Amino acid sequence: MVSTMIDEATASKLKAIPLSNNTISRRIYDMSKDIEEQLNDKIRDRRFAPQMDEATDSNKGCLLITYVRFIDADDLREDLLFCKQVTSRATADELFKIIDTYLREADLKWEDCVGICTDGAQAMAGRRGGLQALIKRVSPNVQWTHCMIHREARIFSALCEEMGSDHTAVLFHSESRWLSRGKVLSRVFELRDEIRIFLEEEENELAHKFNNNKFLMKLAYLSDMFQKLNELNLQMQGSNTHLPHLADKITSFTRKLEMWEQRVTEGNIDSFENLKSFIEVNKLQNTVIPCMKAHISALQKHFQRYFPVQDPTQYDWIRDPFSATPPAEFSTTENEQFIDVTSDSTMRLEFKSKTLAAFWIGVEKDFPLLGKRALATLLPFATSYLCEIGFSAVASIKTKYRSKLDIENELRVAVSQLQPRFEKICSMKQAHTSH
Repeated sequence: MVSTMIDEATASKLKAIPLSNNTISRRIYDMSKDIEEQLNDKIRDRRFAPQMDEATDSNKGCLLITYVRFIDADDLREDLLFCKQVTSRATADELFKIIDTYLREADLKWEDCVGICTDGAQAMAGRRGGLQALIKRVSPNVQWTHCMIHREARIFSALCEEMGSDHTAVLFHSESRWLSRGKVLSRVFELRDEIRIFLEEEENELAHKFNNNKFLMKLAYLSDMFQKLNELNLQMQGSNTHLPHLADKITSFTRKLEMWEQRVTEGNIDSFENLKSFIEVNKLQNTVIPCMKAHISALQKHFQRYFPVQDPTQYDWIRDPFSATPPAEFSTTENEQFIDVTSDSTMRLEFKSKTLAAFWIGVEKDFPLLGKRALATLLPFATSYLCEIGFSAVASIKTKYRSKLDIENELRVAVSQLQPRFEKICSMKQAHTSH
């Protein structure tokens, strides 16, 4: 406007004037509200399934984060629904109030919610006073899923308690708050000499453990087993995961447990690399086989408890309808539609070229009963993975914008405290090696 009405030189001077303090933040807010409204428009009057979790951030603030999965065009889509501050105690009533208020303001209906996924915390999963119970009061047909990854995490705690361990949890990795990637025990095993020297230097009574071959064999075995468990954990992480796929992962692992127990009974420990290598290098007799058998057996029982045995073929008609038979509980109409679908050569070709969700969304258009039944299994989340990643993103952002001076000061203090010990341990290890 200035360049048109006056001249370019005057217009260029205006460019040197800085924006007001809140111009950028106001634009970001307007953009985010527009994105949010577009998302709500797509969800409104359609079936949707949220996953939700609450956590305390680095500033002691409690956040409730909710992601949603819904049908968008011809496939399923996952997106952040909201992230809200919990201003009072994170009780089930308070969490429900936050979610219910948001849905009402966004004009989203509880009756369109087909499933929710949370962890097993009492505030979330309680059948009487938990969030699950409160949601079922307003949406009785909603399907609740206990996050499969959190269920796996509970196995370790229960198993450690049963075996009388002083510790009932393993360290969480930074990208999400569940189990480590199997690195913790492996690293302890790799650094066993350094740890022993450190404990001896500190005159800690645990130092003798790292001179005990039986203890080290158990440590090697556990590092192998936790690595396998965390590989399973990682297989269940990620977006666009569905209950049939994750159920297959659990079934596969339980079958491996049976195989490992049988092999260990026969004295075969090929599946446990750290243990096998430690025994061969040090020319030892494997004296921990009874302990391994007991541990694997206990692990099997806990998997059966937290992942109840179900018919392994129950999802076959969804995974591959063209090779499966319809379930016995199908109605006559559903059976007829199943026959129509599996007899259609065009649909057979589409099944090979589309994602599982996209295929069944297409089926629902012509065969609504059958498609709706399949999507009732595919739409709900099987894990709360996205919530965990969301919390990690919040933590990363807050860490990124911490004062550089604060971080430097913390590092300086940490280094000053650890450097003398580190140098002493290195010198002791060098002397030990020379001997």
